[in-house]
Amino acid sequence: MTGLDARGAATGTGHRSRPRAALPALCATQITSWGVVYYAFPVLNPAITADTGWSTGATTAAFSAGLLISAFAGIRVGRIIDHRGPRTVMTAGSVLGVASLLVIAAAPGLPVFFAGWALAGLAMAATFYQPAFAALTRWWAPDHVRALTVVTLAGGLASTVFAPLTALLADHLTWRATYTFLALVLAAVTVPAHALALKAPWPKAPPAPAHAGDSATAVARSRPFWMLATALALSAFTVHAVVVALVPLLLARGYSTNQAAWALGLGGAGQTLGRTLYAALARRTEVSARTTTLIALGGVTTAALAFAPGPYALLVALSVAAGMVRGNLTLLQATAIADRWGTTHYGRLSGLLAAPATTASALAPFAGAALASPLGGYPRLFALLAALSALAALIALNTAVEPGPAPPRRPGP
Repeated sequence: MTGLDARGAATGTGHRSRPRAALPALCATQITSWGVVYYAFPVLNPAITADTGWSTGATTAAFSAGLLISAFAGIRVGRIIDHRGPRTVMTAGSVLGVASLLVIAAAPGLPVFFAGWALAGLAMAATFYQPAFAALTRWWAPDHVRALTVVTLAGGLASTVFAPLTALLADHLTWRATYTFLALVLAAVTVPAHALALKAPWPKAPPAPAHAGDSATAVARSRPFWMLATALALSAFTVHAVVVALVPLLLARGYSTNQAAWALGLGGAGQTLGRTLYAALARRTEVSARTTTLIALGGVTTAALAFAPGPYALLVALSVAAGMVRGNLTLLQATAIADRWGTTHYGRLSGLLAAPATTASALAPFAGAALASPLGGYPRLFALLAALSALAALIALNTAVEPGPAPPRRPGP
């Protein structure tokens, strides 16, 4: 009989319903999708602006617009996956991702460049972590934390692999040719992987725990849900602003593009290292305390990057530390719904929870680029981001969910 374990995960799900190839396939597609669609941009953006004459603010705004579109599209994607499974959505998203990069590479002006990133936003919503998390949470429950950890360990390598690779390609090709080559890589890896490896029957949703209310709507309107959404949104803003601003921060401190790209890439290795620690952290900490601590640590690493001018080895170490925190924050968001409200409406609720965070992530690159100059440079921008992380940590203190009341006893005969 299907029940719920202490963390709200469904138990009793048969292992036979799990597609054997899904987990390794999703590992490969997360590395490639994140690496090509997301992490290539901060490496190529200086070349894009130098070649076209477009401003950094304009190109970053296009990238941010794509992330913003992905935030709202993700809500609908989550609902579809809850009912139908991930195969069609993720395969279509992969095809759309390839098309979007080809449009970006061929863009003769900013309007087409923006249109390409709008298509990329739809592709991100259908191929990035949220749909993969929804698939694994349903297929692998009650062992979904282990499956989520494995796929995010792989995903953490996206910047490690693709930031240096993109920089190497850009040394020998134009930015347009580089994006075209990367689009072919995306097509070769993700389209067949999603089409062929996600074929298993989609299990029925387990019942919701007592404290989750009668519907996803009840959870979505609750105070802990919106406090959690606010804390994760502020944290996401700081994390993604740091990722995109790290390269210009190091360039402003006199380091080369290749050095900056390696620092960014090794931060991805830090993500992978950090995620190996999450399961142990989850076993030893209460969910709201874990949320507060990880968000606060994100602020500490951001502040350190703000105030440490060098040497290069120290900045790389700080990038790795920031990556470790970032990796844990990814798993924190992936498990936030199941840890508090179970897996019944995981796709829809995770889409709703991710929307403010993804919106903040979308605004972060543009806001960071826009604020750096009036603030007096990237170090002061990083100091401001550290302060926002501190505020997010305070809000996260209020995200605990009270256990529901025990069901009433039936009167005796």
